[in-house]
Amino acid sequence: MSTPISTLALLDKLQIKDVNPGACFGPDGWISDPDGPMLVSHNPTTGAPIARIVQATPAAYECVVDAATKAFATWRMVPAPKRGEVIRDLGNALREAKEPLGDLVSLEMGKIRAEGHGEVQEMIDICDFAVGLSRQLYGLTMASERPMHRMMEQWHPLGVVGVITAFNFPVAVWAWNTAIAAVCGDPVVWKPAGPTPLCAVAVQHIANRVAADHGLSGVFTLVIGPGRSVGQVMLHDKRLPLISFTGSTQVGEHVAASVARRFGRTILELGGNNAIVVTEDANLDLATRAILFGAVGTAGQRCTSTRRIIVHKSIAKTLTDRLVSAYKQVRIGDPLDPKTLMGPLVVPEAVTEMFDAIEQAKAEGGEVLCGAQPRPDLGAQFVEPTIIRMPAQTDVVKKETFAPILYVLEYDQFSEALDLHNGVPQGLSSAIFTESMRRAEEFVSPRGSDCGIANVNIGTSGAEIGGAFGGEKETGGGRESGSDAWKVYMRRQTNTINWSTDLPLAQGIKFGD
Repeated sequence: MSTPISTLALLDKLQIKDVNPGACFGPDGWISDPDGPMLVSHNPTTGAPIARIVQATPAAYECVVDAATKAFATWRMVPAPKRGEVIRDLGNALREAKEPLGDLVSLEMGKIRAEGHGEVQEMIDICDFAVGLSRQLYGLTMASERPMHRMMEQWHPLGVVGVITAFNFPVAVWAWNTAIAAVCGDPVVWKPAGPTPLCAVAVQHIANRVAADHGLSGVFTLVIGPGRSVGQVMLHDKRLPLISFTGSTQVGEHVAASVARRFGRTILELGGNNAIVVTEDANLDLATRAILFGAVGTAGQRCTSTRRIIVHKSIAKTLTDRLVSAYKQVRIGDPLDPKTLMGPLVVPEAVTEMFDAIEQAKAEGGEVLCGAQPRPDLGAQFVEPTIIRMPAQTDVVKKETFAPILYVLEYDQFSEALDLHNGVPQGLSSAIFTESMRRAEEFVSPRGSDCGIANVNIGTSGAEIGGAFGGEKETGGGRESGSDAWKVYMRRQTNTINWSTDLPLAQGIKFGD
C-alpha cells in the first residue's frame, strides 16, 4: 500500500482551497456568495480544521436549481446510451482519483484508509453498472383486446433529483444515486452532510471536468448548507420531484411527510439495527471475522453495522470469548495509517451518545465484556469498541446508536432467535451463520428475516453493487444502487396505439351508433 501524501498536497491535488465555494451548477458555475455562512471542516482524528466552505444562500440555491431545471429540458432528450457514455467517463475519472479521494474520505470522515478507498471503488462500480443500465431501460409491449391496437409501457426521465447524503458514506451514496439518475435522464442537486463537505467539493470538481468534456452544465450540481435552510427548501421545492435522503429515522419521518405533502417521491435510507444470528453449528472462525468487521468497521458508523448478536446458548461463551480476544487486537488510531483498523467517531456528540447508551445498557442489566472506555490518549473522538451481554432485548438494544457497541443476546429455540431478530423497529440488513440448509432457507423465507437484506454466512456490511440496497419498517423502504431501482428515477407511461380505421372501445362498450 502506498504512503498517503501530506494533507496540503492532498487538498491541492483535489482542487480544495483554504476557502471553497459551497454551491456549483457546472464547470464554470461555482458560486461563493459573500453572505453565505462559513462552515469549517474538521479532522476527526486531531480536531484540527482542514478547510472552510462558504455555504449556499437561498439565492445561490435558486441559481443551482434553476440551472438543473434548464439542463433537464435538454438532458432528457439525449439518448440513454449517450448519457451512459458520460457516466463511463465519470467512472474513469474516479479511477484516476481513487487514491487521493479515498484518502480525503479517511481524513475528513475518519474511516480507515482501506475503507475510504473501498468507498471510491463503490463509486466506480456503480458507474460501470449504470453504463450497462443505460441500454436496459426496458418497457413492455402488451396484447390489446382491440383489433389492430397495440399497448406498451415506456419509461421517461422524471426530472431534477435532490440527493441528501450522510457523513458516513460521504461520496458513495451520491454516486449510487447520481450515476443511475443521470442515465435515466435526470440532473442531480446534491446536498452533502455538514461534517464532510470537502469530499463533496472534491467530487464536484471531478464531475465538472467530465461535464466540461461533454459540453454539459447543470447535470451534476452541488449545494452545501444547513439542513434547516437548504435542506428544508429542497424538501418543499416542487421542481425536485424526487428526494433521495440518507440519514436518521427521525429526520427521515420529516422528509417523508414534507415531500409527500407536495406529492413528491422519496427514497429513504434510514436507520439500521442489524443482527447476526449464530446457530449452534455455525463456523465460528467465519462468524467472528464477519462480526468484527461489521461491528468495528467505520467505528460502528455504518447503517449496515452489526449491532446485535443473537447466539445459541450452547456456544455463546465460546463465541463471546473469541470476540473479546479479537476486539483486544483491534488497532485504534489514525485512519490514514495502514495498520489501523478503527478510526475516530466523526463528531464529539457521537462520543457522548455512545457512553450514554452504555450507561443505559448497564442500567437495563447489561454486562460489559470489553471496551466501554474513551481513548483521550489518541484524541477526543477515539473510543474503544464495546461488547455488552444483555439479559433481554431491552429499550437500548432496540435503538440504533451510531457507535461501535455490540449487544449479545442468547436464544434456545430458533423461533426465539427469529422473534428477537425481527423485534426491533428497523429492518435494513441481517445475516445468519449456520451450516444447516434448513435454518439458512428459513432465515431468507417469508417467515424469516424481515429486513431488506438477508445474508447467509457473510456479515451485515459490505453491500455489493448490483443488488438493490435498502430496508423495511423504519429503515424507510427505499431502494437504490441496483436491480430495478432505476424505475423510481423515471416516470412510467402507458401507451395505446390504434393502427386501424375503427375506434373500438375497451370492455366492448358501445357508445351511440
